[in-house]
This record gives sequence, C-alpha cells and structure tokens, in this order.
Amino acid sequence: MANTVDLHVGMRLRQRRRLLGYTQQKLADEVNIRFQQIQKYESGANRISASRLWSLSKALDVPVSFFFEGLTGDELVEGDIETNGHHEKGALRSIPDVFSNKETIDLVRAFYSLGEEPRRRLLDLAKAMSGE
Repeated sequence: MANTVDLHVGMRLRQRRRLLGYTQQKLADEVNIRFQQIQKYESGANRISASRLWSLSKALDVPVSFFFEGLTGDELVEGDIETNGHHEKGALRSIPDVFSNKETIDLVRAFYSLGEEPRRRLLDLAKAMSGE
C-alpha cells in the first residue's frame, strides 16, 4: 500500500505538471530521469527523495513546500495500522484532484491569459451563475 503522504505529493506533482502543460516526458527530461519514474512518483508507487523533490520543484517553478500543501498532519504514515480501509489517525484530508480534468486546466490557462479586468468580470459572472 502506498503511503498517503507519498500519494498526496504525487498528486500535487501531477497537478502542477498538467497546469504547466508539461508531459511526463518533458518533466523527466528536465530532471534527467525516465518518464516511467515520473509515473511512479505521481501514482505514489515510488517515494521522492529530498534531492529529487528539490529538482522537481525547480523544474516546476514552485517551492518544495508546494508538494505538501493541504496535508493536515493526520495522514497515515509508515507503520500505522490499517484495517478494512481505515486507520487509526483518520482519513487523508487534502485538496481534491480538480486538475485531473483537462477542461479545468484549459479553463485556468485561458483565465490567466486574460487581462486583469476581463478576469475580474469573468469571475463575477461565474459567481453570479453559481448563486454566490
């Protein structure tokens, strides 16, 4: 079973990579590894060493802390007991993987390609349509 912190870090890696429009191959080339290793990191199958996390943070232009944002400290760690899908410290509480949807990424890219005033107006429109 993959550690929930490793799963979270992998999810954040995938989110950032997709947001930047990088393929797994492009990111792998940036940090001099094979794309299969990126796949393993993103799935949580392999842990990311501190030096590799540093390289990935530089390639993705984020601080190392980015990969841990959303963790609460109650996550399952190695050695915790898990039975029937539950563990003693409670479920992983992290941000949902909203960036798994290609349309979401396209929308975010388009949004940030707009000037400040059109972005504000579009946000106001979205809020009005959602009932906020």
